Amino acid sequence: MIIENSQAAKTVLNESSSRTLLARGGSLMMVEVSFAKGGIGEVHSHDAHEQISYIVKGSFEVKVGEETRILKAGDSFYAGYNIPHGVKALEDSVILDVFNPFREDFLEKQE
Repeated sequence: MIIENSQAAKTVLNESSSRTLLARGGSLMMVEVSFAKGGIGEVHSHDAHEQISYIVKGSFEVKVGEETRILKAGDSFYAGYNIPHGVKALEDSVILDVFNPFREDFLEKQE
């Protein structure tokens, strides 16, 4: 599967964030999430998904489990099954999320 960004499915999540569904195949999915300064990805956990996230642009206050850190472009984190995690954009920022298995709920919201 090859996805050109101009053809990728985009979803506005709220006034401060949007999600672009990039590639998926097998059990993997890659998603780009853009946040305006102050945008929040609420603390949550997944009982059916692992997640690896990479900071593409900007900086975030990131909470994973009991740990909170400031991450900037080039940094990353892993949130395993049932591990609470969330982010707050400290400036206009972009994060790349990879899920295993892929997020069926993201596909349903595209239809």
